[in-house]
Amino acid sequence: MGTVTIGVSIAVPEPHGSQLQQLRAGFGDAAAHGIPTHVTLLPPTEVDESALPAVEAHLTEVAAAGRPFPMRLSGTGTFRPLSPVVFVRVVAGAEACGALQEQVRDPAGPVARELAFPYHPHVTVAHGIDETAMDRAFEELAGYEAEWPCTGFALYEQGADGVWRKLREFPFGGSVVPPQAGHAKRGSVPTR
Repeated sequence: MGTVTIGVSIAVPEPHGSQLQQLRAGFGDAAAHGIPTHVTLLPPTEVDESALPAVEAHLTEVAAAGRPFPMRLSGTGTFRPLSPVVFVRVVAGAEACGALQEQVRDPAGPVARELAFPYHPHVTVAHGIDETAMDRAFEELAGYEAEWPCTGFALYEQGADGVWRKLREFPFGGSVVPPQAGHAKRGSVPTR
């Protein structure tokens, strides 16, 4: 067994997720189709493949203690010049996302890690593209609005092809189940 790169995030549901993914691709972000539209709770993190059952058990416990909360996206922001990112702002649910990501990264848990930057929940719509395209993304989505009830989060793995695939969903308030129950077959094709 080797290492795998995992991430934990809240999916932006349809039709918003596909819409933002198409817009991201339209701004020239080549990675758009390999990254489901999301709000990050755990950034890309390398773990031993053998640790996945412990990671899943930990995430099951975090989700079981969680409760649904309203999420609302509104307008744009950017991390430039620190990081070449334009994003849609999380204006409702940010505090809940912050609490969740702290629980996911619990220092006593299997995916404890420090962050390179302070946590700021957001939905990336442009990353690492030319400045003119970044400006366009910032301007065109300035009036963007979407809202939904957040009812859980998911564990993803990045394949060798750079594409992120969902391994398992973790609904809030669910019962604690054995970690292997519901573990997706590795390398399976994501459904759309």
